[in-house]
Amino acid sequence: MSRIWPPGDGGHRPLAPPAAAPREPVDPARIGRRVVRRRAKGMDAYAVTAALEDARFDARQDSRHEHLADDDRGRAELAEWERINQLLAAAAPGTVYDPHTDDVVQAELAADAELAAAREAELREAARITARADELQALRELGTLEQTEPREGDEAARAELTRRAGGYVQGDVDAWLAHALAAHLGHYREPAAREAAAGLLPPPLLAHAALLTQLAHLAPDVNVDQLAFAARLATTEPEAASALAAFLARARSDTS
Repeated sequence: MSRIWPPGDGGHRPLAPPAAAPREPVDPARIGRRVVRRRAKGMDAYAVTAALEDARFDARQDSRHEHLADDDRGRAELAEWERINQLLAAAAPGTVYDPHTDDVVQAELAADAELAAAREAELREAARITARADELQALRELGTLEQTEPREGDEAARAELTRRAGGYVQGDVDAWLAHALAAHLGHYREPAAREAAAGLLPPPLLAHAALLTQLAHLAPDVNVDQLAFAARLATTEPEAASALAAFLARARSDTS
């Protein structure tokens, strides 16, 4: 497929800074359970029962005050004392509480580790997308974006550039991806990547790529200026552009 690239003036809107990573929300109930487990470590059944009675007394006192009635941490602490009390009541005499042998605690720790690993993977992916978006922005400013082949994940980098621009569609980036998708460049050489792009890229861009594909079959040696209309049509009338691409594909099939 010959080089297909719509002309442009090279101007771009200033981009916003990358999005900051969201902070973990504070969980009062979780904090309460951890506090109880630290206090209960090494306690026997008698000591835990006494601590439970104190917690119940505190809960009754708090219930008399409206601003403490919905205390998530307090309720979680009381529930945890009750759970540990039942745990030791069912254990052999003389057993002391140890979080390391508490199946509930260990299951929570395993779940926490799994969530932390997933969160770390998300942060690494976000950093990769940010870095790739920075790279694409630098390439477009140098005027060499069209010479770059797309990589896996560039759909997310495109979305990041659009977000930074306040939702303004980056026409040159979209045209670059449409050309790559139509010409099967970069990771779009793989059919699976082209299929996945259908769910990752906006309809106007996909319509542009479909139209470019059919136009390339009709006129393999077409030049840039002659195809500038494809981007405009796909942007303003994506459904019409898709319909035209489908019509050209059927016509080509009928004549083959």
